[in-house]
Amino acid sequence: MSATLLNAIVETSYLNAQNVGRYRCIMRYFYEQHQRLRYWLKPREVFDGAVALGLLEEDYTLEQCQKDLNQLVEWRNLVPRHDGGRSATVEEYLRKKFRYQMTPYAVEIERLVAGLEKIRGYGGSLEPSLFEEIAANLDKLEKSAGQFPPGEAVSLWERIYADFTKLTENASDYIASLQSTKVEELMLTEAFLAYKDSVTQYLQDFIQGLQRHAYKTEALLTDINEGLVHTFLANVRRDLAARPQLDDPLTPAEQLDRLRQEWQSMVRWFAGYENEPSDVYFLEQTTKDTIARIVRSALRIQEKHRLGVSRRRELDYLGKWFFSLADIDDSHRLAAQVFGLYRCRHFQGLDDKDTDNPDISMWQAGPNIRALRSRSRKRLRDGGAGAIKNQSERQQRAKEDFLLARREESLLLQEYLARQAVRIADLDRVSPRERYYLLYWIGRCLANKSRRILTPEGIGITLTLPAGPARARLECDDGELDMPNYLLQFSAGTGVHHEQNI
Repeated sequence: MSATLLNAIVETSYLNAQNVGRYRCIMRYFYEQHQRLRYWLKPREVFDGAVALGLLEEDYTLEQCQKDLNQLVEWRNLVPRHDGGRSATVEEYLRKKFRYQMTPYAVEIERLVAGLEKIRGYGGSLEPSLFEEIAANLDKLEKSAGQFPPGEAVSLWERIYADFTKLTENASDYIASLQSTKVEELMLTEAFLAYKDSVTQYLQDFIQGLQRHAYKTEALLTDINEGLVHTFLANVRRDLAARPQLDDPLTPAEQLDRLRQEWQSMVRWFAGYENEPSDVYFLEQTTKDTIARIVRSALRIQEKHRLGVSRRRELDYLGKWFFSLADIDDSHRLAAQVFGLYRCRHFQGLDDKDTDNPDISMWQAGPNIRALRSRSRKRLRDGGAGAIKNQSERQQRAKEDFLLARREESLLLQEYLARQAVRIADLDRVSPRERYYLLYWIGRCLANKSRRILTPEGIGITLTLPAGPARARLECDDGELDMPNYLLQFSAGTGVHHEQNI
């Protein structure tokens, strides 16, 4: 941070001065002429141009305009230069003649003010194509191998960072506009129903583009070598240094430090920082929440229309239909079509099902008995001590299930130990239980930095990651699993014992 951060900005004084109208008309005329590449203006030209705007008082004179120009020079908004041309009158000869030009500060201030006058809400847009362009340019950077001809590195960097800046600013502005008070009020009116489908489709297209390309960009940013990034930014600084800068250019160290900060901000936005989630994740969640809020608002408006509609005839017809059905199954199907799912209540506890088949209907499964406590405000009397349930049978079943699982895992470990090494692509068709153990071992190895674990039987399992994007298809009895082509190596360690001796 520079010490100038604490200084007052004198150049903005004309925006709040006593004669603010006169100063702003003069500065706006200067800015319009600056846009037309006319930089140096005479007082007479300024006076005529400011009066032509039609906003000044009728008694405004050239002398007042000259005083205003002198004040703007004092506030460092204008720079005077002596005009050595010929004088047309004695008055011009006796008076010093100057021409005036806007300072860089004044140009930026007037450009900001002109932009503020055009703001009508937040604006912004969601452009998923920017994700694709950033990913494509980063892919070019990765394939360049650090070889950048003069001028190519800065061109590539300006495209990447310009797309990144445009993406973040437009997306934040558009999401903020959807959460503004004006839009909240619109969502409560019936006129919002005309925009609901188009806005929802627009947000869904953005979500799809984000999911398709943003996470690819995250992978590219994390996979690019630090040495390549350093070489790339050094070439960008070299190309920037080749551009002649006459007004206080940055030193090479300051320029390189600024480029590193911009690169890190882009990495943090896409990939996060340490344990913090990335801004891409927050943008995706915010967009999904906005879609849900829009749908809820539309449903509330539609429900208001339905409240005043009498449904007596429909319910009478529905009741006769139910009464005419002789089969209870047909009644269940009709109720499901008419009323949908009932409002469910969630209970905490063990769900004792008669079967594990997910295709069994709730009407065919046995009931689960739950004791509900009264919600009455009256204080209930204590019924005394309750009986302790005997859990020995359930504990015995759990113990047998555990020992059976340990025995299965031990037998499978002994089989793989005899083979010493197993590659996923070389495995034959496996059972769901064998697939479970394979994935369990792989998960434990991946969670360990050494990629090695030791089982309770004393068998060491070492996991070797595949070279490159090698994939394998594991055939199981209940389907196929596409996964990396891992190599599992099994070795006998100390303290080996068999499951049968437990």
